Amino acid sequence: MSDTDADTDFVEVDTAAGRVRGRWRPTTGGRGNPRSAAFLGIPFAEAPIGPLRFQAPVPRRPWDGVMDALEFAATAQRGDPGVTLIPEPSVEGDSTLNVNVFTPALRQARGPRGEAQGPGLPVLVWIHGGGYFAGSPASPWYDGRNFNRDGVVTVSISYRLGFDGFGWIEDAPSNRGVRDWLLALEWVQQNIAAFGGDPARVTIAGQSAGGGAVLTLLGMEQAQHLFHGVYAISGALADVAPARAEALGRGLAAAAGVEPTVAGFSSVDEDRLLALQKKATQLGPSSIGSVVEEGLPLGPTIDGDLLPRSTRASLVAGVGADKPLVLGATDDEFTMAFSNAEKTLRWVPRGPLLKKLGLPKSARREYLAANADIAALSTARIAGRLLTDRMFRSALVRVVADRGDAPTWVYRFSWPSGHFGFAEHCLDVPFFFDCLDGPAMEPLAGPNPPQELADEVHGAAVAFITGGDPGWPRHHGDAGIARVYDTPTRDVADAYASVRPLLRAQE
Repeated sequence: MSDTDADTDFVEVDTAAGRVRGRWRPTTGGRGNPRSAAFLGIPFAEAPIGPLRFQAPVPRRPWDGVMDALEFAATAQRGDPGVTLIPEPSVEGDSTLNVNVFTPALRQARGPRGEAQGPGLPVLVWIHGGGYFAGSPASPWYDGRNFNRDGVVTVSISYRLGFDGFGWIEDAPSNRGVRDWLLALEWVQQNIAAFGGDPARVTIAGQSAGGGAVLTLLGMEQAQHLFHGVYAISGALADVAPARAEALGRGLAAAAGVEPTVAGFSSVDEDRLLALQKKATQLGPSSIGSVVEEGLPLGPTIDGDLLPRSTRASLVAGVGADKPLVLGATDDEFTMAFSNAEKTLRWVPRGPLLKKLGLPKSARREYLAANADIAALSTARIAGRLLTDRMFRSALVRVVADRGDAPTWVYRFSWPSGHFGFAEHCLDVPFFFDCLDGPAMEPLAGPNPPQELADEVHGAAVAFITGGDPGWPRHHGDAGIARVYDTPTRDVADAYASVRPLLRAQE
C-alpha cells in the first residue's frame, strides 16, 4: 500500500502481480464513508487471445512499475448488443479478463508493531448479466462507491461471453467463462486484503445471467472456498445439456467451414464467429417457445467436470447448504417483450398464446384465477407474466425448495416503473447499488424513482453482506415469508403463490 496522502486524488496498492494506481472519488448520500477509491481494469488473467483464446484462463504474469488502474479495461462484449436496459458500454482491446475494485479504506487498524488489528471489511463481488453472451462490468451502475460508503469493499469482474466463453469445442476446456469466474474469485482471495477487504467475508451477487452465475457457483463443489454468501437477483440458470451444447458447436463449425476443434475455431476471426453465433442463437417471436422450454442456448454447461449435474440437483444434494442465500425477482421481468404488441394482442385468442408460452390447457383456469389482477389488464400483460414465471419466478420457487432448511431469504420487487408501469427486468439493479442519480435512469425507472425504496433495498443488501441476514424472516416451507419491495414495502407469506398453478402443471 502506498503512503500517498489521503487528501490527494491518487492512491497505490501492491497486488500479488504488481503495483496498481487508483483514484479517490466522493460517495453520495451524505452519510458513512465520504470517499471511495476506484481501481479499474486490473487484469487477473492473461489476455485470452492467440493460443489462449479457447483455453482455461491463465493468471496474469507479474509486471514491473506501477500499472494505472484509472479507466475501465477491455470488455468481452463487442459493439452494441442492443439487448440491455442497463448502460453497459463495450471497451475495445484484448485484455478482457479484469476486475474493478472499489474500497473506502485501504488500511486495517494496526497495532504498535504494525500487526493487523481485526479483519478487513466485508466484500461484495458482482457478476454482470447479459444472457451469457452480452453485458459489461464497465457500467456506471456497478460502481461500488455507495457500498463503500456503507462499509463494503466491492469488486466487479469480467468473463468471456458467448461461444468463446461457453461454447462446446471438441478438444477445448469446457465452461471457459465459469473458469474465468473461479480465477477472478481466486484473485479476490489472494488480493482483497490489500484493498481493505476480508477474504473470509465474501458475498457473490449478480443479476439475470449474473444471478444465474452465482447460483451456479453456489452449486459447485470446487467453488465453495471462494465465497461465504450469495445474493441472486433475477437469476437465470442455464445448465445447458451436453448434447445441445455439442450440437450448437458442431453447427457453428459447419457454418464456418472448419472442424469443431481448437485449431478449426482458431482460424475463424472474432467478428465472423460472433456473426455466426448471433445467427445461430437469434431470439425472436417464433423462438420464444423453444427458449422457454429449453433455456438459453449458451451458458454454463453440464460437462461432467466442473458441473457434473444440474445446479438444482447439486442444491438438492446439499452443496452450498452452509451458505446464506438471498434471491428474488421482479414481478414482470419480460412483460416488455409484449409491450409493443399490446393493441395487436387484444385480438389474439388467449388460449393458443398461453399454450405457446408453456401453459397447458388443464392449468389455464387455475393460473388465470391466481393472476386475475394481471389477466384483467390485457392479454399482453398476462402473456408477459407467464413468460416471467416460466423463465424466472418458477425456477426461483424451485431453488428455494431445493435448499430445504438451508438459510434462505426470498423477496419480490414489485414497485412499478414510472416509465413502463410494471416491475420489469433490471429495474431493481439501481436500487441495489443505490445509484438512482446515475445516468440512463429515466428510460428504465421513470423520472422520480423513490429514494426511500433504494434505501430499503440497498440497506438490506448491506445488512446481508455485513452480517448474513437481510433483515426479514428466513423462508420456511411452501408459504414462507418474503419481502415485497414496493411503496410501502411489506413482508408477505407465500408471496409467489400465483406461480404455483404453473408449477403443479409442470410436475
